[in-house]
Amino acid sequence: MHLRRNVQSSPVLYHAGQISKFTMNNVYVAGSINMDVVATAARYPKLGETVPGREIFFFPGGKGANQAVSAAKLGAPAILIVCLVEDAFGREVSNFLSSHGIALTNVRYSTESHTGTAVITVVESDNAIVVIPGANALVNETDVAQLALAKGDVLVSQFEIPTSTVYAFFSRAGSIGATTILNPAPAIDFDSSLLRLVDILVLNESELGFMTRLPLHESDPESFFIEAARTLQMRDGQTVCVTLGKRGAVALNNGGIITIPGRLVRAVDTTGAGDCFVGALAAQIAAGATIGAALEYANVAASLCVQRMGAGPSMPTAAEVAVALKPISA
Repeated sequence: MHLRRNVQSSPVLYHAGQISKFTMNNVYVAGSINMDVVATAARYPKLGETVPGREIFFFPGGKGANQAVSAAKLGAPAILIVCLVEDAFGREVSNFLSSHGIALTNVRYSTESHTGTAVITVVESDNAIVVIPGANALVNETDVAQLALAKGDVLVSQFEIPTSTVYAFFSRAGSIGATTILNPAPAIDFDSSLLRLVDILVLNESELGFMTRLPLHESDPESFFIEAARTLQMRDGQTVCVTLGKRGAVALNNGGIITIPGRLVRAVDTTGAGDCFVGALAAQIAAGATIGAALEYANVAASLCVQRMGAGPSMPTAAEVAVALKPISA
């Protein structure tokens, strides 16, 4: 059983610049959990080439785990639905998640595979990633069928687990008044019927280009992303948010267009920034924030995330976001 808690310390609800204490609903994340093997280098190797690296790190990651850690560090009761293996990586990531207050009562252990792994090369804060799903591919419909969901809960998922599982997960939301957030990454082809179950779609410009089959580029005018995003709205009440890195984000919802300006920071590693955004957004929606305030809060959280190495360990706390939200004194 997962109790809703009245948060008395660091977590905050952000409403148009005002910070307050609040009672949060649960954030359920069905997704992946990986060990990230991160190598830094001066440049990416060409095909068939070997280049010298600078450093190597081992960070707990995976889109599902990252999003759950982000939500938990920002005060949400976060429950992760994943499949793990009791190998060396599995034990390490499990300990990491527990240390951040992630409920692991819905983790299923398997002997059929290995813990998911991501091999990441970081060059000048950008990254190139190869993901080996391992046990993430075993997360199934049964894993999401027995969750004790309630009105006001937030359901989050991505595409590092089977899309059939995501569909089954989100299918439970409508009848109970829960909110669904989909981060369609990595970009894959999937049945568009899944989009009808999504309340908030969060994707970057590359994923937007893949889904719409439009040649979008990071430097394109904001209007290009808005019109592309409009083609993905499948029903009334949906929000489509496009994250644009240092340019911020833009979203479409019933109230029209929401523009979130970028924040000038020194990026060290962008790995996990999108997951930080999604987790922060979920935490704020679980607390009852408006979509505009939640998106602004998520953008600030992601701007803090990119200033650190790694994915899971780089997620900011509510106290850190609160400081970043304070206006600079004249």
